Amino acid sequence: MKLPIPVPANELEAAALATMAKAKFPMMATIDAGQPRVRPVSPVRTDGFTVYIASMRSSAKTAELAANERAELCYLAEDHDQVRITGPARLVTDLPTRQSIWDANPLLRAYLRDIDNPEFLLYAVYPERVRFMREWALEYQEIPLR
Repeated sequence: MKLPIPVPANELEAAALATMAKAKFPMMATIDAGQPRVRPVSPVRTDGFTVYIASMRSSAKTAELAANERAELCYLAEDHDQVRITGPARLVTDLPTRQSIWDANPLLRAYLRDIDNPEFLLYAVYPERVRFMREWALEYQEIPLR
């Protein structure tokens, strides 16, 4: 089996963003009293490698992030390319950001009915480390963050 050729450094960011667009629904890892927990999430917005995720106040994920904000997202595309984003998942309280995400997401509005619903929480995973791997290359390439 021939291993895939790494992506040239000047194409790495674009390849990673394209993989995120193809994969759409990453897995999110959090920590629950020392035990990793992984679940699929549905981002409501991405801004480069910053990923916004809506959650419910009653969710286990919410309790886990309140105790430890460290998280990792893993996007895996059908062609097996993957992107891993590591960083804190912090509550977004900025009203213009919350409002613009609310306005752009009919599913949020249908389910929660009101932006002021106390169950509606919005997290942003802020990238501290981003890695990309071409299918089964067996080695991640670091993406420099600006």
